[in-house]
Amino acid sequence: MSLHNEEALFLKKIEQEIKIEARDWMPEEYRKTLIRQISQHAHSEIVGMLPEGAWITRAPNLRRKLILLAKVQDEAGHGLYLYSSAETLGITRDELIHQLHTGKAKYSSIFNYPTLTWADIGAIGWLVDGAAIMNQVMLCRTSYGPYARAMVKICKEESFHQRQGYESLLALSKGSDQQKAMLQDAVNRWWWPSIMMFGPSDSESTNSEKSMLWKIKRQSNDDLRQRFVDATVDQANILGVTLPDPALKWNEARGHYDFGEINWDEFWNVVKGNGPCNKQRLAARVEAHEKGQWVRDAAMAYADKKKKRAA
Repeated sequence: MSLHNEEALFLKKIEQEIKIEARDWMPEEYRKTLIRQISQHAHSEIVGMLPEGAWITRAPNLRRKLILLAKVQDEAGHGLYLYSSAETLGITRDELIHQLHTGKAKYSSIFNYPTLTWADIGAIGWLVDGAAIMNQVMLCRTSYGPYARAMVKICKEESFHQRQGYESLLALSKGSDQQKAMLQDAVNRWWWPSIMMFGPSDSESTNSEKSMLWKIKRQSNDDLRQRFVDATVDQANILGVTLPDPALKWNEARGHYDFGEINWDEFWNVVKGNGPCNKQRLAARVEAHEKGQWVRDAAMAYADKKKKRAA
């Protein structure tokens, strides 16, 4: 089959909502786009364990400790599913991790902000996981089969994480004045970084057009951001918190909330590695990888020994 015919068949599958599988022909640019997106998603799950993991030993009671421990464990599993999906595209796990450690591959900039109080953990569940779900539900229908199937389980668990975070904040909202102040402070610090999670505006996004054409993505960054704002305002009212945006108001004509301008200088500064915790997060991942080398070596030695015995 000629290259022209293979591309025509590929586009026909996309149009007819037939999943592209690992052994199917695909344009090189499609493969590279998927590797970039899936690896960034996988790295985000792994690096995202760090700000929350720091609070496991400081959770206020046993119930909260168990919930947070389970959540961090879920995120490790999400990273595993996603790395496995990326590997079906012809890249190795070692390459993916090397790209993260050398700064060639990015992860979500939201995880470069510090978790200063217990309320931050709830805010991450409510706002960060809430924004993630808004972005990830559409990925259950992404055109690449292995990625779409991984996302089904991930979205179910992320939905639970969002509810867990909100329930934690709801408890604080009914607590002492000090707890309510801690809650408001966390929302003040996490609101705008959560809005930034959807990426650059559509006019500045270099990858969105092709991703939408190939149905890797189903909605644009700005559309998803608007949906997130619309869905979150009523939840904030129940918590009794004020979202830190004086421009936030309902627009009857649009049927959506208007909201203020994002600080794009801050967004790009964090993306480029200059956020509050960029260097700390990356150093922690590199150290953990190096200290875990003996485990990988032992596993490979055992597998090799088992293989020789079977032979």
